[in-house]
Amino acid sequence: MIKKSQRIKTIVEIKAAQEKNQLEVLGASQRKLTAMQAQVDGLKKYRMDYQDKFNQLGNVGANVGQLLEFRSFMDKLDTAIAGQELSLDQSRADLAAKRKIWENMHNRTESLKKVYDSALATEIKQESKFEQLAQDERASRLGRNNPGNTSNA
Repeated sequence: MIKKSQRIKTIVEIKAAQEKNQLEVLGASQRKLTAMQAQVDGLKKYRMDYQDKFNQLGNVGANVGQLLEFRSFMDKLDTAIAGQELSLDQSRADLAAKRKIWENMHNRTESLKKVYDSALATEIKQESKFEQLAQDERASRLGRNNPGNTSNA
């Protein structure tokens, strides 16, 4: 018969493996978010640099076609940045959801570990009690079988 602690230990090991997998998913999501943030930051920097060029071109005096071309490209950059920021917000929400899932799994695993520890402690206590009873029983049988042996050690 498998002891209760062994059955619980198996469940704890399974839950710990699931928790580890979820932590890896969380890490991948975090890395993706970091890469996306760097991409958005790069686009924003590029847009600022392009804005500076646009301002310089306006100060120097450029023809209307060049100014319209610059303005059109900046509008496209703004649209791209807005789209990337929307994706970034979705990735943040996704990361928060994955973190919540991992936290729940972690808490469940920790709770199961406590149940396992308690079951193991109870089993050890019961085994010690049974061993003590068995020793007491042997000692009393020896005492009954040897009534003349009253030596004190």
